Amino acid sequence: MGFAAAVKVCFRKYFTFSGRASRPEYWWFVLFTLLGSIATGLLDLLLFPSAIHTGPGSIEAESDGPLVTLFTLAVFMPSVSAGWRRMHDSGRSGLYYIYPLIVLVGILGFAQFVGAFGLAGSGDLAEAFTGIAGLVLILSFLVLMISPLLVIWWLTRPSQSGPNQYGPNPHEVTP
Repeated sequence: MGFAAAVKVCFRKYFTFSGRASRPEYWWFVLFTLLGSIATGLLDLLLFPSAIHTGPGSIEAESDGPLVTLFTLAVFMPSVSAGWRRMHDSGRSGLYYIYPLIVLVGILGFAQFVGAFGLAGSGDLAEAFTGIAGLVLILSFLVLMISPLLVIWWLTRPSQSGPNQYGPNPHEVTP
């Protein structure tokens, strides 16, 4: 599957979370989103220069311009659905795609629990990282740092040969 075909398939399957997406389909779409973000960012700089501030010897972007924002909104759902299907292709549940987000929500929930029950003492951040609660938070942050790398590794795995519980192998099916 080539670049244009992958982009067409991903937009055609805008809200499709079932089935499988081959590696080329997913990674060509990732390249499309990267190139599109760069292109719209450059267009924003040219068309909407008031969005940037120039200080002494530096240029700082205040926020994303309107074109980058519109492009990001347009590709968000097909990116998630393609990643979800890509996980299916490697034999994993699509929930693995949002694993870092699940870890983050768990850490925030635990931190709220620690703070709500006064386990952190006076509320000092350094004190929150002491004792058993601190050990759990430190280990959780390590998992949070590793989890995006693990998801990327899963996304690079080859297709599971033959059909799996999510559908037929996209390499073995003719469109």
